[in-house]
Parts: sequence; C-alpha cells; structure tokens
Amino acid sequence: MTDMADMTLAEARDALKARKLSSKELTTALVKAVEQARPLNAYLTETPEKALAMADVSDAKLARGEGGALEGLPLAIKDLFCTKGVRTTAGSRILGNFVPPYESTVTQNLWNAGAVMLGKTNMDEFAMGLVQ
Repeated sequence: MTDMADMTLAEARDALKARKLSSKELTTALVKAVEQARPLNAYLTETPEKALAMADVSDAKLARGEGGALEGLPLAIKDLFCTKGVRTTAGSRILGNFVPPYESTVTQNLWNAGAVMLGKTNMDEFAMGLVQ
C-alpha cells in the first residue's frame, strides 16, 4: 500500500471501506504529516487528540458496516468555519481567543458524514484576500 499521507481521498475512502486500514491508522499518519509540516504554518490550530477520538468513533461505525460518505476520513478545516469548542479565528488576531459555543452548518454536515478533523488551516484574514 502507498504511504497513507500520500493517498487521495478516494483511495483512503476505498481502503477504509475494504478494511485495509483503520481510520485511526490513517489519522495517525496524517497527524504526523501535519506535525512535520509545521514550518509551513499551514495550520493555525492542530487538533490531534480530537482527530484520534473521532477516528475511534468512525472505526466502530465502519466495523458495524455503518457510517456516512466521509466516514473516518481526516480533513483539514479552514479557520473560517466555526467549530464548537475549538478555537476559530478566521485568520484574525481580533478573534485570537474565540472558541465558538456552536458548530457551523458546513462542519456539522462534515461530522454528520463521518469526517475527522485534523485541525484548522491558515487563511487570509476574514477570507478577504490580498488588499492593495
């Protein structure tokens, strides 16, 4: 099997469904890849503990033959989307310590489909892009 961190989403989905690997194995590999890529500053907030806990839930669902379309697949979440209990800054220092008490519709739909959150990715402040 190819290196798990190099798999496409479709390859990972198929491997999970075929039980060739577990969500926990896949998530662990990607958590390590995120750690190794820290110098790139791609993630504002990493959530390895949450990711591994979500992976365990997904593995239990997959073992029962259940789960959504994204069951067990680790994803990065743009810091624009509120994630309940996880710091969300929209790339702005103004929101540096904001921890939303609610989940955005976007991320709730991902969790309902079984996705696993690796963390929150960096972005232009408030998704405004380059201002000249």
